[in-house]
Amino acid sequence: MAEKQGNQTPNTPDVSETELREMKVDELRQEARDEEISGASGMRKEELVQEVAKAKSGNDAGDSGSGDSDSDADDLGAGPEGGKIRRGPDSSKSLKYSQEVTSTEDEPEREGRSLATTHHEVIRQWAEEREGVPATVEGTEHGDHLGVLRIDFGGDDANLRHVGWDEWFATFDERGLNFIYQEQRSDGQQSNFFRLENPQREDA
Repeated sequence: MAEKQGNQTPNTPDVSETELREMKVDELRQEARDEEISGASGMRKEELVQEVAKAKSGNDAGDSGSGDSDSDADDLGAGPEGGKIRRGPDSSKSLKYSQEVTSTEDEPEREGRSLATTHHEVIRQWAEEREGVPATVEGTEHGDHLGVLRIDFGGDDANLRHVGWDEWFATFDERGLNFIYQEQRSDGQQSNFFRLENPQREDA
């Protein structure tokens, strides 16, 4: 049998980065929380792989015990509004009738329920469960700022450019947006429906 060529991190003989990369992002985040890595909810997959590999090898032992790592990660994931819906003069009717979600523990009241949140980790988990990637529409940029925000579910839209979650959420918060979405359609099937709304003006 061929040996696994998985470990690219020096001094980590028992940690296979290949195996870590085969894990789902939410599994990696759980590994990171177990290792008390602070800020795991804000990391991308490759960052999680590197940090978990370092923590498991003991290379980063001096940095991990810096207080309330779990609560810090939760706070970081909530966003500046704590997950609460932003309201304004141009709030849509769909926002008014949506169930507010302020935690990853919140469940829809029923199948097909319209949901709304500003909680970063709720949005990220929803997207990643559907293999969605944060993206922006090419040609809509404003100087150095991202243009129209989207989530790419692997379609054929050549105008979408993938970006990091940190940049996506920074723009999301800067524009004061709400994330309106569904977990399931009324027939119980998983839904990819979402839209972004700025309650302070008509165009998001």
